[in-house]
Amino acid sequence: MKILGIDPGTNILGFGVIEYSNKSFKHIDHGIFKLDHLETYEKLSNIFEGIQALIEKHQIDEFAVEAPFFGENAQSMLKLGRAQGVAIAAAAMLKTPITEYAPKKIKLSLTGKGYSSKEQVAQMVKQLLQLKRLPQTLDASDALAVAITHSLQNKVEIKNQEKSNKGNLIPSKKGKNSWDAFIKNNPDRIA
Repeated sequence: MKILGIDPGTNILGFGVIEYSNKSFKHIDHGIFKLDHLETYEKLSNIFEGIQALIEKHQIDEFAVEAPFFGENAQSMLKLGRAQGVAIAAAAMLKTPITEYAPKKIKLSLTGKGYSSKEQVAQMVKQLLQLKRLPQTLDASDALAVAITHSLQNKVEIKNQEKSNKGNLIPSKKGKNSWDAFIKNNPDRIA
């Protein structure tokens, strides 16, 4: 399962591609789109085309994007929302399944703390993907963190199970596939 993670931005947009199989990660690609030299609508066009190129190049199965956080600067929020929306539209046009993750959930998934620093997240990305060095920018490491977070959610496991079990996802009454095991392993999915 190949996952494209995106850390949206209109000046710098981070991307990270990983492969997840048999509960292990494989780093495929990461980097940034440097857009600060372009006019507003050129930035959005480049984001759209760049995301589609990545999806096609790496034959992406799932698309995960960091949801904008609520800040005090409304203008910054609007710009960030545009970048995220265009990235989502690019994936949607190619029929790639899309999931958004809040920044706090990403930090919590990787470090166990929802208020970790970007540097702490980058160190966990390096460790989990067994990289020799940290990604060049925090935008790229954040994008890889988004992809890792997506793989850690049961969506990827469920999709793999659907392929092998032809859609039979009803947990058994006993054992590791029981409802009790599901609840224990997924407390965040229980209301």
